[in-house]
Amino acid sequence: MSEAGTTGAPSRVAIVTGAARGIGAATAIRLAQDGFAVAVLDLDEGAAKATVEAIESAGGKALAVGADVSDSAAVEAAVERIASELGAPTVLVNNAGVLRDNMLFKMSDSDWDIVMNVHLRGAFLMTRAAQKHMIDQKFGRIVNLSSTSALGNRGQANYSTAKAGLQGFTKTLAIELGKFGVTANAIAPGFIQTEMTKATADRMGVPFDDFIKGAASMIPVARVGQPEDIAHLVSFFVSEGAGFISGQVVYAAGGPKA
Repeated sequence: MSEAGTTGAPSRVAIVTGAARGIGAATAIRLAQDGFAVAVLDLDEGAAKATVEAIESAGGKALAVGADVSDSAAVEAAVERIASELGAPTVLVNNAGVLRDNMLFKMSDSDWDIVMNVHLRGAFLMTRAAQKHMIDQKFGRIVNLSSTSALGNRGQANYSTAKAGLQGFTKTLAIELGKFGVTANAIAPGFIQTEMTKATADRMGVPFDDFIKGAASMIPVARVGQPEDIAHLVSFFVSEGAGFISGQVVYAAGGPKA
């Protein structure tokens, strides 16, 4: 799987961060179905193994990698390990994220810093480490996971700021890396049914089924999103046919409200 054969791209290796569950896991599984060898990266390598097993049981190739994306040395070591064991990566999906929601007057320094470190610093470090492999191969695809919260969301001053920042980061990557055959795009999901949104419902004291119904009632397609909805869009962005699309932000939210 390290060679793309007649397709033109010199490598078929993808890295997905935060891939132990949710959108990250669905994306890793989808990219494996698309023919990529996938590095399933998460803070806890053990937690990533379930995604790897799902890929391997379907005949794909994957590697569980444990790394703190906000730690520069850990990121460099992880990317070099991936390049050594799977091949030079040409696709990077920066999906790793955390929530530390609170109203501004109650938000701690730590609440702010950990969200910035995982989302923004993590995407920066991962991209800086991976882009050298893409440039060497004159082909690359970077997808950053933003959010509709980038437009502002009560109780999420930290998360909204980080997700908006990822959009500026994406556009700058597109400008700087385009001449090397590397594209960068962002996806801003709306309500996606994951463990993260369940944790939000739990924190609010709302049954998850009611939380989902309430969200769906405000979405034009009359349902909440699933991780596979986002994985499908990632699959498009990293395809060779999407080579003339770069620096874009797509709000995948079931309607135009975003």
